[in-house]
Amino acid sequence: MTTARIVDRTLVYDGWYKFFRVELEMPDGVRVERHLLDNGSAVAVLPYDPVRRVCMLIDQPRSAVLAAGEPPVLEAIAGNLDGASPEERIVEEAFEEGGLRIGALEPVTNMWSLCPVSTERVQLYLAQYDAEDRVGEGGGAHDEYENITVHEIGLDRLRDLALSGALTDAKTLILAQALLLRHPDLWATAV
Repeated sequence: MTTARIVDRTLVYDGWYKFFRVELEMPDGVRVERHLLDNGSAVAVLPYDPVRRVCMLIDQPRSAVLAAGEPPVLEAIAGNLDGASPEERIVEEAFEEGGLRIGALEPVTNMWSLCPVSTERVQLYLAQYDAEDRVGEGGGAHDEYENITVHEIGLDRLRDLALSGALTDAKTLILAQALLLRHPDLWATAV
């Protein structure tokens, strides 16, 4: 496979993320302009309680969702790595956002969140928890103004949201599908 290459990169914005204008040279020598958003990598987890048959999702104000005039989106707990390992960071995020203590992580995938323009990769995990693991309030870091609402929903509702197309956050949909495929026994004894 012949690949294109970046021949020029110009920094346009440097803030919470970096935005570049790049020039690509295609395999046939033609040069084209593209854009690149460098916002680091992230991690996400779908915590679920197999005994109570619930999972934890969150919602928070998202500027893109607000700009589209859409209602809040249910999401898996997630955060930027900020130099930490994915395993360390997601344990911190689970407590910060969900008030949840999680232990063993089940890796799902390391996905590109928006590969046409973003360098971001998101490491996805599933993690079991139980009622005793709800050890904090959650809601996000107060100094980050995340304004997170925690939702504990039934696994049947999660399945219905995933199958109906109502889970519109990609990482959350992938995690819900992974839970359905890897742990069908969670639905086998549903009453």
